[in-house]
Amino acid sequence: MNKTLPTAAASSPASGPVRALAWALAVAAWLAPLAPAQAHGNEDHAAPRSYDPRQVDDTAFGREGDPKKVVRTIRVDMADSMRFTPAQVTIKRGQTVRFVVHNGGKVLHEMVLGTVEALKEHAELMKKFPDMEHADPNMAHVKPGATGEIVWQFTQAGRFQFACLQPGHFEAGMVGSVDVQ
Repeated sequence: MNKTLPTAAASSPASGPVRALAWALAVAAWLAPLAPAQAHGNEDHAAPRSYDPRQVDDTAFGREGDPKKVVRTIRVDMADSMRFTPAQVTIKRGQTVRFVVHNGGKVLHEMVLGTVEALKEHAELMKKFPDMEHADPNMAHVKPGATGEIVWQFTQAGRFQFACLQPGHFEAGMVGSVDVQ
């Protein structure tokens, strides 16, 4: 093994592109295991998964809900004015709710349920990786004129949020709240 090869490669004219490619591959390898949990995308994403109670994870604000146990449907509209209507909803702890999310705008929007801290962190991640794909149960990624759904069981009391985490939308105030009592 030639131990001087890395030094020689580092001083070659191709070292910038080679290093950039190596760095990109290292980042891709590091992010690959996170893809199911951190996925986003321009407009297309994985097909919605079937509900499987064995694959449901508890979070600080609840868990994926069983569609057969929905007790309430809440319609939410997303607009290019960077607002949700309604912007505030109240849920009873333990309820399984179906959010029917309509994008009445001309640009891509999404509704992501979470804690204030998690949504802020995810919004920052979206700035760095705006083309990620997604299919998480707490998200509806909706093309203009289309409708998506989230079925969620709110197992914890408290105030949580929903937000559009498309770059710039969260910062423009596209945020709502869920009060769980």
